[in-house]
Amino acid sequence: MSVAKGGGGGGGREGGRSLKVKVSSKHGRRTQSSKLWLERQLNDPYVAQAKRDGWRSRAAFKLLEIDERYKLLKPGQKIVDLGAAPGGWSQVAAKIVGSRGRVIGIDLLDIETIAGVEFKVMDFNDASAPEWLKETLGGKADGVMSDMAANTTGHRKTDHLKIIALAELAVEFAREVLAPGGFFISKVFQGGSEGEVLASLKRDFTTVRHVKPKASRAGSPELYVLATGFRGPGEE
Repeated sequence: MSVAKGGGGGGGREGGRSLKVKVSSKHGRRTQSSKLWLERQLNDPYVAQAKRDGWRSRAAFKLLEIDERYKLLKPGQKIVDLGAAPGGWSQVAAKIVGSRGRVIGIDLLDIETIAGVEFKVMDFNDASAPEWLKETLGGKADGVMSDMAANTTGHRKTDHLKIIALAELAVEFAREVLAPGGFFISKVFQGGSEGEVLASLKRDFTTVRHVKPKASRAGSPELYVLATGFRGPGEE
């Protein structure tokens, strides 16, 4: 990898001057999109902090911030993590719920073993995935977390609709497995269509809000919808 250091915010300081890592596309071996992604990674303070602190990904800081504000996770809880790879959210949840709690996760991609987390490589769109999660839970969940994201096409409206469809599936699952008082959090994108997800959640939860943690990249349309106080089946 060829890198160049230039002035600007981000990656480090030398002689009082900020240094930003720039990635070369020398000889055409790297596409412009991969070059920009790698530059973001190299200059992202959350990526660097995650490595120093032992978190699997920068996403851990999103959940840590949300939990600090809304006090979602507690010792002894049962938590489901949809779209768990590379494991940042599962790590945070397992650390807080402790040995008396359980964290169960699935993803299309495998993850390295995390203490206190039961994980399986599965596609949540597969009919067998919700059934496996329910059987493994062996009861009701206290929280359902979804950081699932569909493969992007580059067409913003299409990508938005795809992630909303995943969020809707996650909502349906949460209704089936959550205990009264439970919480649900899911990634969505700004774009209007998430309004239907919010309206649906408001029927079943006492409080529904949008959350954009500081660890979400600036300029990203990424948002999280957080629903707390699940009313339970048949409650109004």
